[in-house]
Amino acid sequence: MVTGTPEVYASGERSDNRRKLSMNTVKVRNIEIGAGIPKICVPIVGKTKEEILAAARSFEDVALDVVEWRVDWFEGVFDFAQVEDVLKDLRPALGETPILFTFRTSKEGGEKAIEADAYAELNKKAAATGLVDLVDVEAFTGDEVVKDIIEGAHAHDVKVVASNHDFDTTPDKDDIVGRLVKMQELGADIPKIAVMPQCKKDVLTLLEATREMAEEHADRPIITMSMAGTGLISRLCGEVFGSALTFGAVGKASAPGQMNASDLREILTLIDKSI
Repeated sequence: MVTGTPEVYASGERSDNRRKLSMNTVKVRNIEIGAGIPKICVPIVGKTKEEILAAARSFEDVALDVVEWRVDWFEGVFDFAQVEDVLKDLRPALGETPILFTFRTSKEGGEKAIEADAYAELNKKAAATGLVDLVDVEAFTGDEVVKDIIEGAHAHDVKVVASNHDFDTTPDKDDIVGRLVKMQELGADIPKIAVMPQCKKDVLTLLEATREMAEEHADRPIITMSMAGTGLISRLCGEVFGSALTFGAVGKASAPGQMNASDLREILTLIDKSI
């Protein structure tokens, strides 16, 4: 696979129309999230070890930056020995590409339900293997659970994406900003929110919330997106509004509105050259 972007800039290094807020970037392996062109994350949603590794091999010639293993799709997810067995082969298959470990719960659009204690244990164990670079933590699982996972991940130098997904509506701007601020206050390295638009105005709400968070509140990278076809533009204009990473698909998408990763790279590069 092809990792990295054509150009990487330290935060604040480019001026004019670029975001002027000084913030910390997040470095994972050879990728610096929050600098330059928004990074591209591609999900793996295989149900078996064979499907998962086949997906990883299919990324060899794809220009991506991060791979998300959506472990909630994996049929052996509730047996950690099986999870670790997959990771031991997935890590070398992906080389130096960072791995984001994600159990998306059914309440936020994932494949399976899980109790909070088991959810925390799974994420902390994954971080402790040394085989993943980031873990995704659903920010409204409960403050103590979230803090426990963040502390456990950081103890092993694993970064944390705190996330929230609304597959029904788009909250108002202040609500979106408030959720992102809370994630930052909980200690997550990268706050993330994905919302569902019911109209074009909802997409504008998400973009304005992104701008406000990035320019007025954030001291670290954020990830935002408006889902489905209506929200597609939000996956493309992160460099303008302040979202540091976007999701693209190779094969099966993990969320509505994800476009092909190679097409996404081309568009992001063209935008970067024009601003």
